[in-house]
Amino acid sequence: MARVKEDIEALSRKLIEDARAGVFKPLYVLMGDEPYYPDLVCQAIIDNCVDEFGKDFNETICYGADVTAEQVVTAARRYPMMSDRQLVVVKEAQLMKSLEDIAVYCNEPLDSTVLVLLMHKASLDKRKSLYKGAQKIGVVLDSPALRDYEMPGWIARYYASRGLDISPEAAALLAESVGTELSTIVVETDKLLKNLPEGATSVSVADVEKNVGISRQFSVFELTKELSYRNASKALSIAAHLGNAARFAMPQAVSALYMHFYRILKYGALLSRPGVPSPEDKAAALAGVNPYFYREYDTAVRNYPLPKAIAVVSLLCEYDYLGKGGDGLAATPAELLTELVAKILNT
Repeated sequence: MARVKEDIEALSRKLIEDARAGVFKPLYVLMGDEPYYPDLVCQAIIDNCVDEFGKDFNETICYGADVTAEQVVTAARRYPMMSDRQLVVVKEAQLMKSLEDIAVYCNEPLDSTVLVLLMHKASLDKRKSLYKGAQKIGVVLDSPALRDYEMPGWIARYYASRGLDISPEAAALLAESVGTELSTIVVETDKLLKNLPEGATSVSVADVEKNVGISRQFSVFELTKELSYRNASKALSIAAHLGNAARFAMPQAVSALYMHFYRILKYGALLSRPGVPSPEDKAAALAGVNPYFYREYDTAVRNYPLPKAIAVVSLLCEYDYLGKGGDGLAATPAELLTELVAKILNT
């Protein structure tokens, strides 16, 4: 999956570079659960397809809820005025009731028209004609949502693209604070950059703590670390603080803990095999983990050998159910998390 998402990043960069160079396809379908790349590519096309002088005559931007497929096709079949091309953009195209009917345009597209269908957190049915037609004559950018464990890697790549080096701990902390919305990462990064010293090229945990408003001391990221090392007093203290935080959500915390211990389980299973694991096997077992943190997992597998790791994973499944209101328990999030952490430490 990570490879697919890196391919989306590469495709997006190419489409943006092509737009800036004046190279366009007849049809773009920009879709997927993560809107960051579709929005980025769409804006690059709008910025470069039609010059400022011709926008009044040769640029049509509408919204799916306000138009029909027939109106879009009619607009796409018009010829440009005093220009080599015209641009037709349908934003939030998923709201168009007759969206699939645009497939007829794929049979006879105009070379002088660039048609963009931008879908927000939605996708075409890949079995139907419009998707197949778009693939044949144009470009389909399908941007999947990232999972929690993929965010630190994406953040590191994004910061590198902006000439910045962010430490693994800072990337993990930022990912925990902001979540998986890429556009939110961009906004928080812009805010952070305004407060960094001029000419700074590195971002530390302290920078994230100061400018994003999260303390590493009381974060799920730090909780998993203390659990890895079986530092009971620190882990319990963090759990109590986290559970009482205004923005705390038990399901998200359990999800992060589950991913952490699932990796420990997979890594422990790998190390139980005869011989020394290859770097590739180790990376696969610790998918999404920066090699900087491998030493922590080396300790964790000693503290949670396979039977204990299995028991913890089972325990997390139980508390996932309880944290979502299962059994109708009246326990507070802080009580649930503290109880869970105590049981993990006692496995």
